[in-house]
Amino acid sequence: MGRKSVIAVIVVAATVLLVGAAVVFGYDETQKDKIAKGVTVGGVDVGGQTASQARATLQRELVAPLNRTIVVRTKDGTFRLTAKEAKTSINLDASVDQALAQSRDGNAASRTWRGITGGKVNARITPQITYNHDAVSRLVDRVRVNTDVKPQDAKVDFSADAVKVERGHSGKAVNVTTLRTNVKRALADPSESREITATMRRVKPKVSTAEVAKKYPTIITVDRGAFTLRLWKNLKLEKTYGIAVGQQGLETPAGLYDIENKQINPYWHVPNSDWAGSLAGQVIPPGPQNPIKARWMGIIGGAGIHGTSDDASIGSNASHGCIRMHVPDVEDLYDRVSVGTPVYIA
Repeated sequence: MGRKSVIAVIVVAATVLLVGAAVVFGYDETQKDKIAKGVTVGGVDVGGQTASQARATLQRELVAPLNRTIVVRTKDGTFRLTAKEAKTSINLDASVDQALAQSRDGNAASRTWRGITGGKVNARITPQITYNHDAVSRLVDRVRVNTDVKPQDAKVDFSADAVKVERGHSGKAVNVTTLRTNVKRALADPSESREITATMRRVKPKVSTAEVAKKYPTIITVDRGAFTLRLWKNLKLEKTYGIAVGQQGLETPAGLYDIENKQINPYWHVPNSDWAGSLAGQVIPPGPQNPIKARWMGIIGGAGIHGTSDDASIGSNASHGCIRMHVPDVEDLYDRVSVGTPVYIA
């Protein structure tokens, strides 16, 4: 081949390359506003669409679902959070720009080849969705306030002639963390269901019926009107005793107390009261001058349960505030109770 022929071949080849390059760049230029196949935004396929087409698609497939109201259901009611309240928004322009940027990956030749052969980019874009977190917290609080039920601790109700146990009951509470997570997921993902069922958890009482019984193995109740002291064991009536209580103006104090101290053959610490006369403030040892016989169970201040030699006073308002018992009875009671035993006086 002569020199002229070689030159001709080179010229033709260069021309072909230039024409090919022009075709490639020309084709690539026509695709700059088109999103490549395989690109998704928030799970929505926008491949092959122009920027304006992609915005319309995302408006329909993403924005519209996000504008639907969140509905939380419980057995006690239905609670709603609108898109306006949640201030839900999505940046479509940023998502479309990112889709176009992913589509321009590579160079003009590779993009042209991909377009001609039907190749894909396989880019998954997460849209920028925002919402008001305080609105979520307010929704969760509404559900909690209107649905939670506090547990009821078991307790003992005292009366003059009865000891009744009010059984404890479990409560219920919304699983707040789970509910908040599910609401946020629904706000941020249009493919999630907008209807959420709040799950509940059982809340046990702090004090069970069994614990109440254990707390009150022994109880004393005093019925001043009937001049009767009752001893309860394990919340059941065990024994009844006749008593005398305080006279008018020196009444035995009503209320719930407990035995503060115990003594056998106690000393009498005479109160500094007018009724004590010349004995006021003195300490009287066990013996004939001491009206506190056999046993003493202190309750509050100077008042307590004790034996008496004045058996005729039992069944009347005769004491100076204490609870009097027959000596055999007070000795019997003394051995059945301990310091800390509750004493309910009605």
